Amino acid sequence: MNKTKQDDTIRFLGGGIMLSNIEVLCHSSIKFNKGKIIYVDPFKINKNYNDADIIFITHDHYDHYSEEDIDKVKKVDTFIVAPEKLLIKLLKKGFKRDYIIPVYSEKNDNSMVEGIKFETVPAYNINKQFHPKENGWVGYIIEIKGVKYYIAGDTDITEENKKVKCNVAFVPVGGTYTMDSNEAAKLVNKIKPKFAVPIHYGSIVGTSKDAINFVKLVLPEIKCKILMQ
Repeated sequence: MNKTKQDDTIRFLGGGIMLSNIEVLCHSSIKFNKGKIIYVDPFKINKNYNDADIIFITHDHYDHYSEEDIDKVKKVDTFIVAPEKLLIKLLKKGFKRDYIIPVYSEKNDNSMVEGIKFETVPAYNINKQFHPKENGWVGYIIEIKGVKYYIAGDTDITEENKKVKCNVAFVPVGGTYTMDSNEAAKLVNKIKPKFAVPIHYGSIVGTSKDAINFVKLVLPEIKCKILMQ
C-alpha cells in the first residue's frame, strides 16, 4: 500500500476501528482478531482456545514465553515468530521448522507471515540489567490492513524505539523491569502515534495507577485507551 492510500485508510478507519477486536488479556498478552487471530506473548490464558494463526514472542522470560499458554492458543498450523535464540526450545516444544520464523533484533527489514507484514525493533534496558541488548530481544511493528501496531516488548527508551513510526503503540508502564509510566509517556510523546495503550502492569509488577498516570501524561492529541480489564 502506498503512503497516500495508507494515510487515507487511517483517516477513514479512525480510532474505534483501529482498536476494535483487540484485547490486552493480561500483563503484556495481546490478542488481535482482525481477519487473522494473532497473539503476542500469550500469558495466563483462561482456557483452551487453540485459535491462533500467528503467535509473536518478544523474548523468553516466563511472562512472555509461556509454553503452558502457547499450548492453549496454538493449533496444528500456527506460525510462531520469535527471537532466533528460541528456535531450539520451539523445536523441542513440537513446532515444525516450517512454522517457526526466527527474528533478529539488529535486522528489522519488513517480513511477511500469513499475509501480515511485520518488522522488529530492538527491546532492551538502558539502566537495568534485566534485558541486555546483547540478548537480541525484540518488539514488533505489525501491520494489519494498513495500520501499524507497535508492541514495544520489555524495553526502556532507546535510540531505536525513538524512531518508530506507528499508528498505535502498546508500551510497558509498570516500571522495575521496563519503562515506568513517566518514561512510557515520554516515548509516546516523542513518536506520536494516533493511539497509545499501556501494558505490562497488574500482574508481575505495576498497577492500574501506572496506566492512569500514563494516560494523564500523554499529549492530548494522542488518544489513550486502557484495554486491560
